[in-house]
Amino acid sequence: MLPALPPDRLLLGPGPSPTAPSVLLALARPTLGHLDPWLLARMDELRAGLREVFRAPNGTALALSSTGTSGIEHVVFHLVEPGERVLIGSSGYFGARLAEIARRAGADVIVVEGAWGRALDPDALRKAAAGKRCKLVALVHGETSTGVLQDPRPYRALADELGALLALDCVTTLGTAPLEFEAWGLDAAWSCSQKGLACVSGLAPVCFSARALQAIRARRTPVASFYFDLALLLDYWGGARGYHHTASSNLLIALHEALRLVLEEGLPARWQRHERNARVLWSGAAERGLELLVPEAERLPALTTLKVPAGVDDARARKMLLERYDLEIGGGLGPLKGQVWRIGLMGHGSSERNARLALGALCTAIDEQRRRG
Repeated sequence: MLPALPPDRLLLGPGPSPTAPSVLLALARPTLGHLDPWLLARMDELRAGLREVFRAPNGTALALSSTGTSGIEHVVFHLVEPGERVLIGSSGYFGARLAEIARRAGADVIVVEGAWGRALDPDALRKAAAGKRCKLVALVHGETSTGVLQDPRPYRALADELGALLALDCVTTLGTAPLEFEAWGLDAAWSCSQKGLACVSGLAPVCFSARALQAIRARRTPVASFYFDLALLLDYWGGARGYHHTASSNLLIALHEALRLVLEEGLPARWQRHERNARVLWSGAAERGLELLVPEAERLPALTTLKVPAGVDDARARKMLLERYDLEIGGGLGPLKGQVWRIGLMGHGSSERNARLALGALCTAIDEQRRRG
């Protein structure tokens, strides 16, 4: 085998995002044992940092040794038991994934489908629930497949009406858009390490409220998964430090550095940076006659969806960007396949320079296709 030396790509798609240089350096530090006292101390700091980033000073936070999708399974399989009713708002690929995972948990799932590219209407979910008691109301904060930012605040009142817990998918919003776990009355949230936090993939931050922990303790049946059992994980992360699994010290140290950078910048400043650079992309696209999928009031700053112009081949344009400029953007998923481009300006990758680079390269690809036919 030859050495594996990956090309130097500029990752401006839906994720992963560019890894911050100091995070890459942290990742290269010597490997430690998963019960090393030095590492355990850093894990305590990680938990505190995650509570700060989620804005959950009284919450319970940790990072699963897995990717963002595991966060969905971890939360749903802990908060829902077979036969319990779950209300899910879905207006994109990841809302549909959330509903599928709830079905696999044995829940009685009520799914309210919204238009791809638009925010959900709380009244539509209220009407679908019809006053029936639910265990969980869940939705996606930043729908990565469409570029929609969903306001979760009206859903706390709905959850209260139904006697439900409220859970939120923050995979693309943690560290990129305002997120207030406690102020918004969230009970559970999950994210990933490789988008707004500008780390590498492999860890899934999760956060629970005291109300959610009480519901977990009151379960009638044990959690089906040993690997994701929260009680066992908390014993490792902050209890008796009992062995649970061989966590990657390298990934945990890298996430520690990523969180340090987030908190050093400051969350409000970081949110403003993502908003400011997204607007550079939005205004530049409009000047060049490109249409955005999502109305401005509902746009996700970290992920912009541009409609593919008539007569332009989506995949061909993305291939040109990758081969000529080492620049990666995303294509559409589901019904948007071939219809949109997804440009991510996340974490370390959110800059005015990258916004203009992505747009300039994309417009070059469009112009060449039109000239050559």
